Amino acid sequence: MRIFSVLLVALLTLAACATPNAPTIGDDGRPLPQLYRIRGNDTAKLQFRMLDSVNALRSAQGAAPVELDPKLNAAAATHSRDMSLQNRPWHFGSDGSSPIDRLQRVGYSGSLIGENISETYETELETLAAWMEQPDTRRTILSPQAGDMGFAWFQEPNGKIWWTMVMGNPNDTPLIPASNPSATRLVPDPTPNPDEVATDDTGEDVVIITTPAT
Repeated sequence: MRIFSVLLVALLTLAACATPNAPTIGDDGRPLPQLYRIRGNDTAKLQFRMLDSVNALRSAQGAAPVELDPKLNAAAATHSRDMSLQNRPWHFGSDGSSPIDRLQRVGYSGSLIGENISETYETELETLAAWMEQPDTRRTILSPQAGDMGFAWFQEPNGKIWWTMVMGNPNDTPLIPASNPSATRLVPDPTPNPDEVATDDTGEDVVIITTPAT
């Protein structure tokens, strides 16, 4: 995983219907990681398990619960698959789209709070624990302004999982106005020329904030 994690014990205590298999021991004497395989009919189970876990964390911080939003789920699913195609975990789509663009494209009427992403072989709750250990992704999860959540993933045949969580504020206006729905943000150059500034089609400087402080 690209995010270092300290696991939250409360999040990783899952109800088990059967006794787990004994772990395989590696050459170093430690258990080898077991492949977390997501089945096609696991979508609702994983999404609501994540929702319950997020709301438990929010409740502990005095924040109101969020609800699953199908449009945000769709935006998250699109980006998870796209990250796999790009083979890198970052917030821009292969067409240069930003998280704000993706909310606009699915017709979400609220505003973006933030987007959390991960490339990992770990479970959704281990991924949530890792996000909670990082200040920016933690702020997105616990934002008092968040009212909606989208959560989705894409698993490659080798088991690698690309997770995406999107938090939105249904009571705020979108950052991209409806009068300009085709507006997009250019992908920043990883090694930009200091004499060049990315601009959109209006000629204005482009600024992307995916996990704003609350």
